[in-house]
Amino acid sequence: MTTDRTTSQHSLAAVSEAVAEQVPDRAAIVFRDRRFTHAQLTTRTRQLAHVLHDRGLGARPQGRAGLGPYESHQDHLAVYAYNGNEYLEAMIGAFKARVVPVNVNYRYVAEELRYVLRNSAAKAILYHSAFAPTLAEVLADLPELRVLLQLEDGSGNELLPGAEWYEEALAEAPTSIPQWAPDWSPDDLYIVYTGGTTGAPKGVLWRQADVHRTALGGRNPITRQPWRTLDELAEFAATNPTPHVVLAASPYMHGAGHWTALLGLNQGGTVVIQDNVERLDPTDVCSVVGRERVTYLQMIGDAFARPIIEEMERGDYDLSSLRTILSGGMALTPAVETRLLARMPAVTLVESVGSSEGGGQAVRTITATGPGSTGAFYPVAGSVVVSADFDSVLGPGADDVGWLAKREDIPLGYLGDPAKTAQAFPVVAGERMVVPGDRAQWLADGTIKLLGRDSMTINSGGEKIFAEEVEAAIIAHPDVSDVVVASRPSQRWGQEVVAIVHLRDGATAAEDDLAAEAARHVARYKLPKAWVFVDAIQRTGAGKADYRWAAKVAASAG
Repeated sequence: MTTDRTTSQHSLAAVSEAVAEQVPDRAAIVFRDRRFTHAQLTTRTRQLAHVLHDRGLGARPQGRAGLGPYESHQDHLAVYAYNGNEYLEAMIGAFKARVVPVNVNYRYVAEELRYVLRNSAAKAILYHSAFAPTLAEVLADLPELRVLLQLEDGSGNELLPGAEWYEEALAEAPTSIPQWAPDWSPDDLYIVYTGGTTGAPKGVLWRQADVHRTALGGRNPITRQPWRTLDELAEFAATNPTPHVVLAASPYMHGAGHWTALLGLNQGGTVVIQDNVERLDPTDVCSVVGRERVTYLQMIGDAFARPIIEEMERGDYDLSSLRTILSGGMALTPAVETRLLARMPAVTLVESVGSSEGGGQAVRTITATGPGSTGAFYPVAGSVVVSADFDSVLGPGADDVGWLAKREDIPLGYLGDPAKTAQAFPVVAGERMVVPGDRAQWLADGTIKLLGRDSMTINSGGEKIFAEEVEAAIIAHPDVSDVVVASRPSQRWGQEVVAIVHLRDGATAAEDDLAAEAARHVARYKLPKAWVFVDAIQRTGAGKADYRWAAKVAASAG
């Protein structure tokens, strides 16, 4: 293999094979009544690699030579599916075929699906039968999409013209390691599509070696140093006395979900998949945690944590196996942290700040004995704060508000978009970095204070107000179940803050009560000028607030 077993530059295909060789009989994936060992997962992913290769997919012989950072040298497999063993098989099998898996949001309507399949230049697609009718609407517009693998799911939808049943295709494929395995390369790509809160979805191009080190288990979890060799990595997987049993509560169609699952597999752990994969089902999540003795639970901020902790408090669940709860994508509020730790005092809460473009960039840990301060995160390797004008790196203790950035193990760019690549990956002080768009301050104690996405910054009377900061201040009120902050035009201020609030059942808090609580946490000029009370806050499948929806609600507020 081109992957060198004596460096920290590894392809994800080689990592998967090396780990499985050491822990062949350990459970790799548990999904409903299906249980696959690492050896069985290896067999199935090799079969899929052969399926894709035999249908003409792969990488160009000259690799990345002559290409820009926004160009791919490989064919792409769209994965249009619910969570399941097949989703992870598709990703790993694609890596072994030297094909790039592309995550597709299964909530898309036909127009959105057409866009992302065109934008990603997908030549193959793996999809659940439930989504066949939507895919059928756009196939005529996608002549390059020539390999269709359909998953049985009980929906009763028939095989689309030209498609193959996934399991039948695998059954006819060889189980041997591919003959092209020596060509597996750290330069082979991983792509994650990010919808963001504004604009069209974008595909972030990573070298596999870089995303492995930053998000997928490429560092020793104790020393945080990159694994020097594949053998060292695999030996850790074999000798670790407490391998993780991981459950990602969020969909694999989002990076946070499949990063958690691949991290678990790449460290020789077991990935457990909830029974109900069509929506967040707190009862199901709690039941599966107890049944499968899950040790590591991933969720996305309060949007996931609130319904899950409410179910934990309401039901009689054995959660004694849980040791770590990871939250990213949006904040956990102090009230939710307190409730989680009261229910599970032995658990460590890990709150991660990151993005599709930067991977993990900062973390904070909260325990029952030391909750830490809200909003203060410790930077991970390579994370820095750069000045607002992108001219310099700000040191700890600088008063200026800058940008959270990263300068090690970063992506190549955005697929097919040289302009956005140049914008998001600027050269700062002579070094290429990624700046995803989060405003931040580097405090004197070495922690980083996150202020929110620049795209969600409100300019009111010349003052910059960060929506996420105001949201955290409002949700501190015990009557608030959920909140999103947006802006609307103002003749006096240019823009003014509008809070869209969902109160808990039976709550009676009025605007003045919420404003008084918020005023305890932020300056008065940041307080909302208008309040809108709604039955539910509209969020994405990843739990993130839909700020386009919020802007419409704010604009229509009286």
